[in-house]
Amino acid sequence: MNEPYRIIIRSHGGPEVIERENIALPEPGPGEVRIRVAASGLNFIDTYHRSGLYPLAMPSGLGVEGGGTVEAVGESVTDMRTGDRVAFLVRAGSYATHVVVPATMTVTLPEGVSEEVAAGAFMKGLTSWMLVEPCAKIHAGQSALVHGAAGGVGQVLVQWLKAIGVTVIAHAGSPEKADRATALGADHALSCPYDALAGTVRDLTGGRGVDVVFDGIGAASWAASLAATARCGLVITYGNASGPVPPFSALDLLRAGSLFVTRPTLYDYIAAPGTLQSAGRTLFEMVVDGRLKVGIDQRFPLSEAAEAHRALEGRQTTGSTILVP
Repeated sequence: MNEPYRIIIRSHGGPEVIERENIALPEPGPGEVRIRVAASGLNFIDTYHRSGLYPLAMPSGLGVEGGGTVEAVGESVTDMRTGDRVAFLVRAGSYATHVVVPATMTVTLPEGVSEEVAAGAFMKGLTSWMLVEPCAKIHAGQSALVHGAAGGVGQVLVQWLKAIGVTVIAHAGSPEKADRATALGADHALSCPYDALAGTVRDLTGGRGVDVVFDGIGAASWAASLAATARCGLVITYGNASGPVPPFSALDLLRAGSLFVTRPTLYDYIAAPGTLQSAGRTLFEMVVDGRLKVGIDQRFPLSEAAEAHRALEGRQTTGSTILVP
């Protein structure tokens, strides 16, 4: 077996701060499992951790999700065994050949879902579950605007919303990316500039605007999000792909039509025991039965994590990207 290693950072900064570090094979403690990682998912939050937008104690691993096989089980773990295929979440550290995680942060994979698909879908799928269900509580007959619709979360969001009967207006950064959103089921797929987006959305909704905006872009899209939302509607800002949302006042929400705004984080919505497993089962059931189509669009060697970060931040990726040891 090749020597185990992980990807770490010793200071915040650009992709150049990413390093490889050999490690001893970790042993699980009580309530933990050791996983041989088949693939780690790449997410924008990884770049926020690396840059310091979401600061980490140094040195730190990177990566929040992955898929692999249980190699060792710690004391008091009764519902998992060696050989189980799982998806897992960590706060930071999935970019590694082996990880030790609490068993409560894993979900067993059903037949028909590979470890690579799990790594590319788990965080994005759970984020979509959180946004659609407990956050938006959106339902059939309502309408939504999805920013970044060709991105990892965006693609899952478009499909999840369509699966429950929502009218989806997708926005992407190019006509080619908009075409991808159309292929995933979006009712309308746009690639217009942000300053024209709200007007186009209102034209498509008879002047009303959408019930919910799902905004993972941040600074560049914020004004369009507020202007495209129906009276008493909801804006969910969940990402900062173009930088953080600028400061705003409660009066801005009044003037935009008595809007609601929330800035959720997944970990608050999976804090209750069993919630992660329930949401994960829902996600993977949708993958198995075809309601969610999750492919792997880009693969990078784990040792080239810095290049993967450059590609993600340079808008050179679509959909899901994984790192493979």
